[in-house]
Amino acid sequence: MDRPEVRANVVLLVFARPDTTARLVEAVRAARPARVLVVADGPRPGQPEEAARCEAVRAIVERVPWECEVLTNYAEENLGLDRRVVSGLDWAFELADRAIVLEDDCLPHPSFFPFCEEVLARYGDDPRVMSISGSNFQFGAGREGTSYYFSRYPQVWGWATWARAWKRYDAKLSGWPEFRRGRLASLLDGDPRALQYWTHALQRAHEGRHAWDYGWLFAHWLDDALSVVPARNLVTNVGFREDATNTRPEHGMFLADVPAEPIELPLRHPPTVEPDLAADAFTDELMFGGNVDRLFRRIRVRRAERGAA
Repeated sequence: MDRPEVRANVVLLVFARPDTTARLVEAVRAARPARVLVVADGPRPGQPEEAARCEAVRAIVERVPWECEVLTNYAEENLGLDRRVVSGLDWAFELADRAIVLEDDCLPHPSFFPFCEEVLARYGDDPRVMSISGSNFQFGAGREGTSYYFSRYPQVWGWATWARAWKRYDAKLSGWPEFRRGRLASLLDGDPRALQYWTHALQRAHEGRHAWDYGWLFAHWLDDALSVVPARNLVTNVGFREDATNTRPEHGMFLADVPAEPIELPLRHPPTVEPDLAADAFTDELMFGGNVDRLFRRIRVRRAERGAA
């Protein structure tokens, strides 16, 4: 396959892990984007070893091993994950109308980049679609005849979006109180467990006590917009380690180090833009507080079905 031309900017969100950053840069090298935007947080106070690691990370991303433009946005002090991601993406989308976003612990398969490029081009002016995910956690349940499906749940371990969509992001979730009263139950089909979970989670995000990506999910829900999810997992998260600030080892369970697989090109597009409710129900159980015993049974069944195929 000829190397695709990556027209979208690639945003790298980095901090203090030189080893995973070096692996990420090597993975991006296969796509050779023309412009890389680097967003880096600063070291936490009183941690000289972390300051040295931050400097090492910045040196790695400033010496990308292909010819391209590298623009940097470095925090002089530690802003924390949420503030740094949001402020960094605000900066990136002032410079770019579309971008592929990768954190320092997310390793993409080479086909992730042409996948994002094709979908970015196809839905660039379609308000029904707000983002493109690189992750697939369906454990072998494939799409019938298409390369991706649409989901109510945007995933951010390797993803892409447009400036027009990022403008909809509101860290304060200002529309949450009205949405909770009027639309949440309908969106979740009145499921009492889902209602309990999402009422709690989005209320905490509204109060500033949840991670930035809950606000990104809420922006999708508020606009009745969807995320594209590939039929195969295209990004591996290698960050469930003791030195992580968000993905701790005890949180990894079956989501850490899920292998990335190739996706066939050119893509086979779904005929309609509507969520896959069965896939979303599985995602809700997998990632958002469903019954764990029932979930493991379903994963075993899916793996057995895949092995028999």
